[in-house]
Amino acid sequence: MAEGQLCRDLDRYMAGRDRRLRVGPIGPDGRAACVVEHDLHQGGALVGRTTPNHVDNLANPRKFELLEDTDAVAADPRYTRLLSAMAAVHGPAATPRDYARAAYDALGLEGGAA
Repeated sequence: MAEGQLCRDLDRYMAGRDRRLRVGPIGPDGRAACVVEHDLHQGGALVGRTTPNHVDNLANPRKFELLEDTDAVAADPRYTRLLSAMAAVHGPAATPRDYARAAYDALGLEGGAA
């Protein structure tokens, strides 16, 4: 496993939640700080939070499915700002306009979402 990869949690208790984790920095103890990118539990309230996982578990295909390998998008520092902004507005009442405004603000774009 490497920093930036996206995995789906295959645990039987997580299957209905479709929980997806982005692998973050890996510590010397072999644990990665993973960011929850998608989780249907509690209306997505856990999106944007971090959870520690050992890289051996993340690399086990019976426990996690690799959905996306590392690439330039995840390595871009703007990606983290954008993900945080999306997590801040994410919820059952969020509209496309809310997401657009959050993206404009996070990326420092002129004019904002109309």
